[in-house]
Amino acid sequence: MTPATPAVPVTVPTASEAKPEAPEAVPEAVSAAAVPDPTSDPQPEPAVRPRRRVLRTVGLIAVAAVLGLVGGTAVGYRIQADREPTPLPALNQPGLAYPAKPLPKGEEPEPLPAAEDHQLKAEGDLRKLLLPRPAGARAKGTDGWQSLSQYVDGYTRPDGALETQLDLGIRRIATREWRVGAYKTVEINLVQYRSGSAIGAWEYVRDQQRIAMGEAHAGSLGEPVKGSPDGRYYVYPVKREAGYMDSYLARAYIQHGDIAITILMSDTRKISGSEIRSLAERQLGRL
Repeated sequence: MTPATPAVPVTVPTASEAKPEAPEAVPEAVSAAAVPDPTSDPQPEPAVRPRRRVLRTVGLIAVAAVLGLVGGTAVGYRIQADREPTPLPALNQPGLAYPAKPLPKGEEPEPLPAAEDHQLKAEGDLRKLLLPRPAGARAKGTDGWQSLSQYVDGYTRPDGALETQLDLGIRRIATREWRVGAYKTVEINLVQYRSGSAIGAWEYVRDQQRIAMGEAHAGSLGEPVKGSPDGRYYVYPVKREAGYMDSYLARAYIQHGDIAITILMSDTRKISGSEIRSLAERQLGRL
């Protein structure tokens, strides 16, 4: 018989003697910062990377469009410059309003009489075209030629008025002033501008009319002067101030060719519209 193998005693370690297994080693390539902290808040996801390729394509298209526009314009100018100029059509004047040759002696038209030749009047002595002083009126202030410095001195801003008049091409000024009774005064100015042009007189009259309409105490757009397409007169309401007498004003501004007519009236009593209108129409009639 085969002898029995002797039994080897097995020793079982107790719970206190059992040793825990060693933890697996963490690879050196992974840093401690890469290990998420379970106690911290979740990190936001990284933003989406912009699509640079699309933006670059759009920019190239815009540059190409600008270059195409500039190049096309340059080519168009070059083509136009190389072309022969187109000749203008011949002027067609089958007949003229005036004779090609002077009329025979004795058939010339008669010159306008002095009463109808407005240009002849304007080139003469303007002082003779001023209305005469009415009976019983006394001379006051200027009666005849007035210097430009004296004329603009009556404005609120003389320097600005002087510059404006020089720009408009002022030529000469004829003035007549008179007084009726104790307080009524009248001043008439014939202001003529250079080069026989109506532009200076037209601008001056329009400017004075705008001022008259824009003044707070005027309250009127003015009334037309008979015989003038755009002349107007203005009657102002009374102006009262403590310690002073009542003040009434009336004005008229009329353009006649290269002459601007201005009429100024003042009184301590009411001025009627018929009075300033009659004065303006009679002065216009003398021109």
